[in-house]
Amino acid sequence: MLFAANLSMLWADLPLAERFGRAARAGFGAVELWWPGLTDAQTLPGLAARWGVRLALLNFDAGDLDAGERGLAADPRHRDRLRANVPAALAIAQACGCPRLNLLVGLRRERYSLAEQLACARDNVAWAADLAARAGCEVMIEAINPMDNGPVLLSTTAAAAGFIAGVARPNVRLQYDAYHMQRAEGDLTATLDAHWDLIGHIQVADVPGRHEPGTGEINYPFLLSHIAAKGYRGAVGAEYRPSTARPEDSLGWLREFRRTHGSEA
Repeated sequence: MLFAANLSMLWADLPLAERFGRAARAGFGAVELWWPGLTDAQTLPGLAARWGVRLALLNFDAGDLDAGERGLAADPRHRDRLRANVPAALAIAQACGCPRLNLLVGLRRERYSLAEQLACARDNVAWAADLAARAGCEVMIEAINPMDNGPVLLSTTAAAAGFIAGVARPNVRLQYDAYHMQRAEGDLTATLDAHWDLIGHIQVADVPGRHEPGTGEINYPFLLSHIAAKGYRGAVGAEYRPSTARPEDSLGWLREFRRTHGSEA
């Protein structure tokens, strides 16, 4: 398995170029990140090449995360903003050799009916997926937990899988975040198994606190071993807030996994 440092959460206080360097020196062979804005995004191909790391995942524009937005696809007011971002993000992903982009669906908005929002989201995701297919990329759909994020439209693995079925594009797949799903539904290995053929990307953090694996209630030695035993060859994103002052000091879980499994960094 390939492990990817999420540069939106690890070394988040540093400039983006420095985050790439720190991830590479920490032994990561790949990185992932949320949409950093167009100016920073345009530096990604050069930074990935300079530091010899893969860009495993890039998010499309998900709105103002600090203000509570969690995706643009299901809000008709943001259709033009999302559709302006998609070609730019795909061009950057192509230049990096990045195979997957995460398209967050967003929050329930009471000004619209639920059916209207889901129809809007399906239409936007299908449109993005058709462009992504021409670029050789997959579009990820992620369920996120409502306890941290408010009234999200997709809060369970089954809901995300059902939404993907409604979009009906072969390059739209499931992004499985163990932190969000432990918060929202639990039963992680059974849920992974039930949706295994749909999963294109996995992310990890522990509960509570969204810190590194090994700081909370999830049995990560078991979970990661289960994923490896199933033959997973995609990336596992380290999308967590380090509990340590230096993110490098939070990587004991990864060193132990490499020691026992001999996996690629």
